[in-house]
Amino acid sequence: MLEKKTIKAVILIGGPAKGTRFRPLSLEMPKPLFPIAGYPMIYHHIEAFSKIPNMKEIILIGFYQPNEILSRLISDAGREFGMNIRYLQEFTSLGTAGGIFQFRDQISASGLDLLFVMNADVCCDAPLQEMVDFHASLGSVDKFVVLSTEVCFFFFITHYVEKPDTFVSVRINCGIYLFTPSIFKFIRVAFLEHQNQKFNGFLMCER
Repeated sequence: MLEKKTIKAVILIGGPAKGTRFRPLSLEMPKPLFPIAGYPMIYHHIEAFSKIPNMKEIILIGFYQPNEILSRLISDAGREFGMNIRYLQEFTSLGTAGGIFQFRDQISASGLDLLFVMNADVCCDAPLQEMVDFHASLGSVDKFVVLSTEVCFFFFITHYVEKPDTFVSVRINCGIYLFTPSIFKFIRVAFLEHQNQKFNGFLMCER
C-alpha cells in the first residue's frame, strides 16, 4: 500500500565549479540560493517535497563548502515545514550519479521505498504527487519527467536538414526522477565506469 511507503528526496545542488552559464549572477550568489519570487531557488523545491505524504527526509548533495546562508536555510526550512533536511558534502565533483552512490547508505538509512532526485536548477511547478500516484499504478518502475515543448520560431525557417541522421524530439528531460532503491545497483555501474574513464585519462596525461 502506498501509504506505508517511505519516501525521501535528494536535491543535487552542484558546486562552485558549476553554474558557469549562470554567470555573472552566480559569482556572488551560489545558483541554488539565487532568489526566485523572494526565496532561494531550493526553498521552493523543499516546500514542494514537504507536501508529499510520507516524505521522511530531504537531502541536499553538492560540493559547496557549508556556509551560513545554506545552514540557515536548512534550519529555517526544516522548522517551517516540519521536515528533516540535511546537507551531504562531496569533497570533489563525482558527477550526477556519483554523489548519490557515495551517500547511498546515508540515503537508505532508516528505510527507503521511493527516492526523488531533482536537479537544483529546475524551476517549475513539478507534478511530484502525480509521479507518486503514477508509480503506484504501474508498480516498481523507475520514472522521470519529460516536458513537451512548443516549437515557435516566429514561423521562420531557421534551419533545414533534408534527411536528418538523428531524430529531433520536442521532449526534454526535466531533471526530476522517481526511483526505487534498485537504482543504486545501476548507479554503481555508471559510477565505476565514470571513475575508470577519469583514471584512464590520468594515465594518458602521465604518458
